[in-house]
Formats: sequence, structure tokens, C-alpha cells
Amino acid sequence: MVERLSFSRRLFLIVNYTALIATALVCILPLAHVLALSFSSNAAATSGYVKLWPVEFTLKSYEFVLSRPAFMKSLLVTLERVAIGLPLNLLLTILIAYPLSKESSRFKLRTAYVWYFVFTMLFSGGLIPTYMTVNKAGLLDSIWALVLPGAVPVFNVVLLLNFFRGLPKELEEAAFIDGAGHFRTLWKIYFPLSLPAIATIALFTTVGHWNSWFDGLIYMNSPDHYPLQSYLQTVIASRDMTLASSTDLELLAEVSDRTVKAAQIFMGALPILLVYPFLQRYFVKGIVLGSVKE
Repeated sequence: MVERLSFSRRLFLIVNYTALIATALVCILPLAHVLALSFSSNAAATSGYVKLWPVEFTLKSYEFVLSRPAFMKSLLVTLERVAIGLPLNLLLTILIAYPLSKESSRFKLRTAYVWYFVFTMLFSGGLIPTYMTVNKAGLLDSIWALVLPGAVPVFNVVLLLNFFRGLPKELEEAAFIDGAGHFRTLWKIYFPLSLPAIATIALFTTVGHWNSWFDGLIYMNSPDHYPLQSYLQTVIASRDMTLASSTDLELLAEVSDRTVKAAQIFMGALPILLVYPFLQRYFVKGIVLGSVKE
């Protein structure tokens, strides 16, 4: 039997789908334009003929980008940053959020620690004290200058803390009755049930590391140590032609400034676009459905 929808329900669905489609187009169309621009010829891009589809399809812009050693070095620096920063951020976030999720009766200094972390999220010493701290620690011009200053993302700690507090207490009590300690309960009970939240935090952290560019500019003394976004910022802000080799000069005759920048922007965003679908399934997955039986 087919259910007949009321007029108000049909109107709601129409407005809802229209708003969602419009929002999706706002996100997709700029990326589609950048992609089309990167695959278009010099003349088509310069003349402004490129919209959402490549004009005079060519791969010369990508050949030019991949021929630059600086681009590949910066890409490797960013991959190294994500490979070190992501596990470190997740580990510290989980280890801090678990004890702070307990009641004050079980963890007497919980409130003081929570305010300690929240205070650091609201107030900071500023750029100059942070730079001096990193300098005195001997981290300048190293990968650790990009990882350690933000090793504890307090916002993620607050998110995971609230998620842990929403899990059924009966699971923890059952684990303690069976002889499990806090660490075993954390990794055997809390961690598997929190995969959707942890996947979301992992995505936030990965995007944060991947898109960060300012810390690379201030903490790295050599452009060879720039992460990808710092390198792209310098290239897009001002195109340095003095670094081009003879091979590059030949390619420059067939590409334009707009197509090269578009190719670099798309290649910088491509890894995140590839990772996101694998984490998406955790966002809609049930969390603790059926874990506690009445």
C-alpha cells in the first residue's frame, strides 16, 4: 500500500531537496571549474572560454607542475606531517578525553583539568611567544615544528569527551566486573564503539594538517622544507619565473598562469577527496545499537 503524502509533507520535501541540491552545487561547481581550467589550453584559459568543461584538452599544466622538484618535496613533507601528526593527535585526544569523561565523584580534579584545557582553547600567548617557544625548543626548520605545537587539539577533546559520556555506563561496569582495568576498558570497549566519532575527528585532523600553510611559512627557514600548502601559497601569491629550467620554459609557452595554479590547487585537494569516501561510512553507521539489552 502506497502512503499518500500530505501537501505540507510534499512541500517540505521539495524545499528540503532544493536546498540540499543548491548547497551541493555551491560546493561542486567551483571545484569543477578549477578542474576544467587545469585541463584546458593556454589560449582557452586566457580568453575566459573555460566554464565547467575543459576547452582544448591538454595535460601540459600537470606536466609543468610535476616537473617542479619543489612541488614534490612539499608534497612529501605534507605526507610526513599527516603520517606523524594524525596518530599523535588521535592518541592524545583519546587518552585525555577518557578520564575527563568521568564524573567528578570518580575523578576529583576533573573540573579543574577541563577548565585548564578549555582556557587554552579560548586564550593563547600569541604568535611571538609561540614562535619563541618553538625556537627555544630547537624545533625550527624540522617536521616537529609542524606537529608538536598542535599535538593536543582541545576542540576534538571536547567532542570526544561528550561522546564518551553518552556511551552506556553498563558496558564499563560489566568490564570492571570481569576484571578489566581502565586501559583495557578504553581500548576494548570505548574505542570500538567510538569509531564513528574517531573517524570524524581523524578527518578533521587530516584536513587541518593538510590545509595548514601559515606555520610552514614562519617555522621553516628553507623553502625546501615547506609543506604543500605553504608552497602553493607562495606560488599562487607570486609566480617565481627565475626557478624555471629550460624544460619548464618550453612548457611555459603552452600553459598559462591560471591553468598551472588550477592544476596545483586540484592536486593539493585530491588526496582529501580520495580519503573522504572511506571515512563517510562511519558517519552514518549505528554506534551502540543493540549493545545494551533491557
